[in-house]
Amino acid sequence: MIRKIKDAINDHIVRFVGVCLDLPNQSILTEYCPKGSLQDILENDEIKLDWMFRYSLMQDIVRGLAYLHGSEIKSHGNLKSSNCVVDSRFVLKITDFGLHSLRGNPDLEEENTFAYYHRKLWTSPELLRLHNPPEGGSQKSDVYSFSIMCQEIIYRNGVFYLNGVDLSAQEIYQKVKDGLKPAFRPTLDYSECPSEDLVNLIKKCWSEDPNDRPDMQSIKQHIKKMNKDGDKGNLLDNLLSRMEQYANNLEALVEERTGDFLEQKKRAEDLLYSMLPKSVAGALIRGETIQAEEFESVTLFFSDICGFTAMSAESTPHQVVALLNDLYTMFDSTIEQFDVYKVETIGDAYMVASGLPVRNGNLHAREIARMSLALLRSVLSFKIRHRPNDQLKLRIGIHTGPVCSGVVGLKMPRYCLFGDTVNTCSRMESNGLPLKIHVSPHTKSVLDIFGTFDLELRGAVEMKGKGSVTTYWLRGEIQPDGTKTEAIPSQPTITEA
Repeated sequence: MIRKIKDAINDHIVRFVGVCLDLPNQSILTEYCPKGSLQDILENDEIKLDWMFRYSLMQDIVRGLAYLHGSEIKSHGNLKSSNCVVDSRFVLKITDFGLHSLRGNPDLEEENTFAYYHRKLWTSPELLRLHNPPEGGSQKSDVYSFSIMCQEIIYRNGVFYLNGVDLSAQEIYQKVKDGLKPAFRPTLDYSECPSEDLVNLIKKCWSEDPNDRPDMQSIKQHIKKMNKDGDKGNLLDNLLSRMEQYANNLEALVEERTGDFLEQKKRAEDLLYSMLPKSVAGALIRGETIQAEEFESVTLFFSDICGFTAMSAESTPHQVVALLNDLYTMFDSTIEQFDVYKVETIGDAYMVASGLPVRNGNLHAREIARMSLALLRSVLSFKIRHRPNDQLKLRIGIHTGPVCSGVVGLKMPRYCLFGDTVNTCSRMESNGLPLKIHVSPHTKSVLDIFGTFDLELRGAVEMKGKGSVTTYWLRGEIQPDGTKTEAIPSQPTITEA
């Protein structure tokens, strides 16, 4: 038999290379077909198959079977879509024929399992009824298996597709084996096929009586007539047509995958840009090392919600998260109008900087001051969903000075600021009052350059680690037309603790 398999040479059967008989490494070496099996192609919705292509697949199976039936091998005996493979030129070839004793019998190990019954869905009913069917099957059983594969190619819904009927592989196996009348077969509708002749041919091929099934030479002639467009011209023309179809499928698939990749890449970049400054994120994307940088003068903003701890204790976790999400969503949309960068949020604390990572001269103090006024006004109209009658009270501190910045961490990198300016700004916030903007003397000296900001002397304030510091309240900004933009329309009378 090995000699017979070795001498079997045809464009539509897999070429036998050799065999290893040494235990436990018994194996059969054959030609490699890189496009996978017919089953893989039919189950891949991304591969488009027109009718010329489908006819060509059927015709390849017929040509391979016709050769086997006319050779010393006589029949296949185990034909199914998983052992019809496709080579690099998209030509279908039949494999797993002959040498049955070497291939073993998986049915002995997997009897009464899903795999066992699923594998029998291509098997003819007369073989199913035999206790010990012949290893090579018969030519008529190959014809039946071919018809089941044709229905698989037409519908592309798996083997033995039944429209509107949900049966297990075991139930289908039993119905076919029982020989019901009319014979139990998969769905095959004339409306799903381009030719009535194809439907009639398939139905003849899966006839209950093997003698009613046509032979491969007759089937070959019928398929050839149906596939006039795909079979015209020489072999090279047909091959080029198939390759063009495959190239079109591949091009569409590559385009779709490229689109998905670019979309995911954009999402990843947008996420990175939301975590880091764009210049820093861009450097990380390019694989560059981020060096720590020193800034001589920037303005920082710290804010906190007065009474947040008590409010949290009286609220559910979901309500607290919803409150912060609503508030910071509003804050984020507001600060977009200014030349600032949100450094981070920790609980109810909100930290913003201007003058970094891109320097802007002395404009950083003006941008933070205007942003602070806008945020304070927006808080007045903010509604707490679970406590609509409560007024949210924001406490703000701003300070100007030098800082050092750098990216810290690898898994979750953060753009962090370091230096005494950060600590001082935090002290300005914690020593402020609700609905007030507490300004340090360093920030005031920069704001005085613009001459448009209304600053009120607060006086000396004792700050931890800083001693006595003379600070100011930012009340508003005078516009070019002489009108004044106030932090809040009517300043409440607030006494210091």
